[in-house]
Amino acid sequence: MKGTIVAVLAASILTLPPASRAATEYGQGVTVKETTKVSEILDNPGGYLGKDVKVEGMIVEVCARRGCWMNISSDREYEKIKIKVDDGVIVFPLTARGKRAVVQGKVEEISMSADEAKRFYAHQAEEKGTDFDPSTVTGPVKFYQIRASGAVID
Repeated sequence: MKGTIVAVLAASILTLPPASRAATEYGQGVTVKETTKVSEILDNPGGYLGKDVKVEGMIVEVCARRGCWMNISSDREYEKIKIKVDDGVIVFPLTARGKRAVVQGKVEEISMSADEAKRFYAHQAEEKGTDFDPSTVTGPVKFYQIRASGAVID
């Protein structure tokens, strides 16, 4: 009888829902209702330029210097999108890596000449403490990011 009670209690504890985590809101929060898939933005960036979007994903990287950007994973494997904020306006903590983010902001296109791209990638490598080979940039570079106005991380 005693063993049965212990087994029932143990089973009950194991099936309890995990403790809820408190989400942290950054900036103006998130008010856009409809979520846009990161892959949709990357497949058709022109259709989203300058528009407010809400995206969701796992935080895979955070700026180690100022917390002024983070990369979140796409709904497609091996894809990500950069979430950028003005320095000091929103600061994403390094501890956010591996957590889920919901972000609101405007999609923007970043175009750089080869020289600008070399300086940009050298700066990013310095921030990450990694090496950068300038010969890997052979021409102009274009990418898309979200200029965030708000985020929720949990």
